[in-house]
Amino acid sequence: MEWYQIVLAVVTILVSVSITVLVMLQESKAQGLSGVISGGMDNLFGKTKGRSYEDKLVKYTKYLTIAFFGIALGATLLFLFFSRA
Repeated sequence: MEWYQIVLAVVTILVSVSITVLVMLQESKAQGLSGVISGGMDNLFGKTKGRSYEDKLVKYTKYLTIAFFGIALGATLLFLFFSRA
């Protein structure tokens, strides 16, 4: 293996583990029947106060997912480019 293949493999593994951790930290969007009944009460009593933390998790997950696909595409293109030579 070449050095760039090792670096790309390590970076891909680190990014994929980070995505997994961030997804596991996020709260579920499904509220069930209790969310339907008391949905308006959550906003009234400020249960959405910690929303900024959740928004940051979603934003970081999106960025890491885009980075993951970029790294995978770059690794594929490098492999195709260097395998022809």
